[in-house]
Amino acid sequence: MTDQHKYVYEFSEGDASMRNLLGGKGANLAEMTGLGMPVPQGFTITTEACTRYYADGEKISDDIRAEILTYIGKLEKITGKKFGDPENPLLVSVRSGSRASMPGMMDTILNLGMNEAVVEAFAKKTGNPRFVYDSYRRFIQMYSDVVMETGKAYFEELIDEMKHARGVTADLDLDADDLKQLAEQFKAEYRNKIGSDFPSDPIEQLFGAIRAVFRSWDNPRAIYYRRMNDIPSDWGTAVNVQSMVFGNLGDTSGTGVAFSRNPATGDKGLYGEFLMNAQGEDVVAGIRTPETIDHLKERNPEVYNQFVEIVGRLEQHYRDMQDMEFTIEEGKLFMLQTRNGKRTAAAAFKIACDLVDEGMITTEKAVTMIDPKQIDALLHPQFDVAELKAAQPIGKGLPASPGAACGQVSFTAEQAAEWGKAGKDVVLVRLETTPEDIEGMHHSKGILTARGGMTSHAAVVARGMGTCCVSGLGDIKFGADGKSFSLGEHTFVEGDWISLDGSTGNVYGQAIKTVPAEIGGYFGRIIGWADEYRTMKVRTNADTPVDAAAARAFGAEGIGLCRTEHMFFETDRIAAIREMIVSKTVEQREAALAKLLPMQRGDFEGIYEAMEGYPVTIRLLDPPLHEFLPHEEDDIVALASEMNISVEELKGVIDSLHEFNPMMGHRGCRLDVTYPEIGAMQTRAIIEAAINVQKRHPEWKLVPEIMIPLVGEVKEFNFVKQIITSTADAIIAESGVALEYLVGTMIEIPRAALTADEIAKDAQFFSFGTNDLTQMTFGFSRDDAGKFLDAYYDKKIYENDPFARLDTVGVGRLMKTAVELGKGARPDIKLGICGEHGGDPSSIEFCQSIGLNYVSCSPFRVPVARLAAAQSALQSTINHG
Repeated sequence: MTDQHKYVYEFSEGDASMRNLLGGKGANLAEMTGLGMPVPQGFTITTEACTRYYADGEKISDDIRAEILTYIGKLEKITGKKFGDPENPLLVSVRSGSRASMPGMMDTILNLGMNEAVVEAFAKKTGNPRFVYDSYRRFIQMYSDVVMETGKAYFEELIDEMKHARGVTADLDLDADDLKQLAEQFKAEYRNKIGSDFPSDPIEQLFGAIRAVFRSWDNPRAIYYRRMNDIPSDWGTAVNVQSMVFGNLGDTSGTGVAFSRNPATGDKGLYGEFLMNAQGEDVVAGIRTPETIDHLKERNPEVYNQFVEIVGRLEQHYRDMQDMEFTIEEGKLFMLQTRNGKRTAAAAFKIACDLVDEGMITTEKAVTMIDPKQIDALLHPQFDVAELKAAQPIGKGLPASPGAACGQVSFTAEQAAEWGKAGKDVVLVRLETTPEDIEGMHHSKGILTARGGMTSHAAVVARGMGTCCVSGLGDIKFGADGKSFSLGEHTFVEGDWISLDGSTGNVYGQAIKTVPAEIGGYFGRIIGWADEYRTMKVRTNADTPVDAAAARAFGAEGIGLCRTEHMFFETDRIAAIREMIVSKTVEQREAALAKLLPMQRGDFEGIYEAMEGYPVTIRLLDPPLHEFLPHEEDDIVALASEMNISVEELKGVIDSLHEFNPMMGHRGCRLDVTYPEIGAMQTRAIIEAAINVQKRHPEWKLVPEIMIPLVGEVKEFNFVKQIITSTADAIIAESGVALEYLVGTMIEIPRAALTADEIAKDAQFFSFGTNDLTQMTFGFSRDDAGKFLDAYYDKKIYENDPFARLDTVGVGRLMKTAVELGKGARPDIKLGICGEHGGDPSSIEFCQSIGLNYVSCSPFRVPVARLAAAQSALQSTINHG
C-alpha cells in the first residue's frame, strides 16, 4: 500500500454503504451526520488500517500516524477546541466498530485528552470540579484497564473503600475531593503496575488507545464471539475518534440506550433506559440500575420529543429496529450510535412480519433479515405448566431474555463452561457479567445477575445467543467467599438447582421441568415466505419413525439419511446382530439376519408412513462390526453364555475384529463385499416395506433411495449395486406392484469425489457425507480433533471447527469437483448433503452455490435449513444479477 492510500475519514465524508471500510459504528455515525442529526463530530480510522497494523507486526505505520494527526487538526477546527489545551481542551472517546455488530466484545476509552493541567483549568472553567474529577478518574481507570491491561478490579475496590470511609452507598454521593483523591490513588496504582507515570501527553494517550482497540480485535472474548458468529478474522475493526459530550455534568445531563421496538418481544414502541448524571458505560455495565425511557418525558419533555422524532426517522431510514445510544449534555441531545438492534428469536420474527405489514419492507427482505441460527432459540424450552403452577418464585428480576432455564448454580464463567461442556445443565449467577464471561455464558442454560438493566451486557449478549437471562435482581446477597448467595430466606451454594423464567423475570429455588417451545404464527409466516424463495429441498437425517414424524412437523421434504445401524442397538435386536457377527457360515449368518428382517421392515414402514410419500434415502449398514460387541469381561461372559459358545471363542471373534483405525477399516460397502447376505437382507426390508406402504397408500408414489456407503472405487459400488438390484427386482416382480427405486452412494472418500464421473455412470444419486469426507480430507479424527483444535485457534491456523462449518476451500473443492464430474456423466443426477453441515447456514450457502438439489440435517435443524436455503437462493439471485 502506498502513502496515498486513505485510512481516515471524517464522519461527513462517509455513509452507510461504506460499512466494510468504516465498520458498522463509523458508517452509521457518518449516515446520521449526513441526515443532519446531532452527532458529536469525529473521524473513523478504517478496518484496512487495523489489517495493516497486524501485517506490520502490530505497529501503527508512520503514514497512518501522520494521517490521524492531520484529522485531529481537522477535528480541532470543527470543535474550536485544542488537544491538551488547559483553557479549551478537546476531549475524545476512542471506540471500536467492526463491520459485524459485536456488542461488548471490544474496547472503549472515554474522556481521552485529560491530564493534571487540563483537569485543574477545566474544573475552574466549568465551575463543576466534581464532574471534572469524575471524568478524570474514569479516564485513568479505563485507560489503565483497556490500554495497559492492568485489570479493573483493584480500582473498583478503591471506590468501594472510599464509599465505605465516607459512609455512602452510591458513586454519586462522592464529592469532588473524594474523586480527586481517587484519581491520585488510581495513578499510584498505575505507576505501581506499569512502572512509569500515567501518560499526560494527549497524543501519546490517543495512539495508546488506538493500538488497544486494534489489539482488542484479537482478544480471547472477541475471537470466541467471532467463531460463534462466523465472523472472519481478516475483517479487522475500525476505530472511531469522537469529540466527547458529557452526561455526567449534573442533573440536566444524562445518558441512555434505547430501542425503537422491544428487543425481547418485538412490540412496537420506544423501549430503553437512561441515567441522569452518568456516562455511557454506567448504563450498559449495570453498575447503577437505570430509569425507563418514558420517565425522560417528565425530566425533559423537549429532549424526549426530539429523541422520539429522531428514532422514528432512523427506523424509517434503515427499515429495521434500531438500537441507539444517546447523551444529554446540559439539556442538549446528542446521538452517539445507531445500529440494527440485537433481538430475541421471537422478537425477530414479529418485527420482520410487522415491518412487512407496515409496508416498510418486502417479504424477501423479511426472509433475509432473520438470522437462521435464531430459530434454535425459538425451539428452546419453556417450563412445564403443571410444575410451574405448583412452584413459588423466590425473587423477581428483569425479564432480559426469554425462555426457561433450569440448572445447577455456578459462580464463575470458567466453571460454567467446564460444566456445560461436560453435559451438565448450568445457571451462571453473577453480580454482573463482563465481556470476559462470554464462553461461560455460551455454555449456560440461563444467566442470573444481581445488577444491570435490560440493556446491560448480560441482557444484550444473552438475547443474541438465545439464552434465558434474568438481570438486575438486586435482592441477591453474595457470600463473602463468592461461593454462595442468598435470596430472601433461601441460601444457595455451588451446584444447587434453580430455575429462571426469562419471560417474566421470576426466579425459582428449585428444579422445574422444561418442555419444548411451541412455534407461533410469526414463525409460520416467515418460513412460508422462505419456502416460496428457496430452490433447494430440505430433508432430514432420521433413523426412527418418531424422528421422521418430528422432522415432517418441522417441514422436512424427505429423509436424506436413515442410518440403519441405529435400529440394531435396541435390546431385542442386538442379540440377532451379534449372532450374525459370530456366525461361521453363510447359512448361520442368513438365519440370524432372518430374525432382523421383520424388525427392519417394520421400522422402514413406519418411516415411509411418517414421510407421507416424500423421498427416503436409506443407507446400508456402515459401522465396523466390533461396535456391536461387548468389551467388558462380565458382558463377554454373559454374551457367550447367551449364544451358547465358549468365552474363548467369543474373545477370538472380538480380537479378530479389532482394528487399529476402525473409521478407515472394515466398514461401509466393505461389509457387503465381504458378507453380501447383509446387503441382501437390508434391501429386502427396504423394498418389502415400500411395497406394503404403497399398497396402503396408492395416492403416494414411493421411490426408495438405497445408499451404498464409503465407496471409493466404481467396481465396489457395482458389486454392491448388483446385490441390491438382483434382490429388489425379484421382490418387485413377485409383488406385482410397479415400484421404482434408486441406487446411489455417499461421497465421503476423496477418491470417490475425484472419480465421480466413473461412479455417476452407474449411481443415480450422490449424497455428500461431509463428516467423513472432512475427516479423510484433513487426515484427522473428529473424535480426537478436540485435543488440538484449541491450539490451532490460538495460533490462528484455523478460525473454525471444520466439522461444524464446512471447509469450502479443501473439502468444498472436492464436492465441487464431484458435482461437475457427476453432472457431466449423468445430467439428471440427484445431489444432496447429509453430513452435519447440512444444517449449518454458511455451509448451506456453499451447497446452493455448487448446485445441490437438497440439504439434509437433524430434525430440529430443519427450520434453520429452510430459512438458510431461502436466504442462499435470494443471495444467489443477487450475485447472478
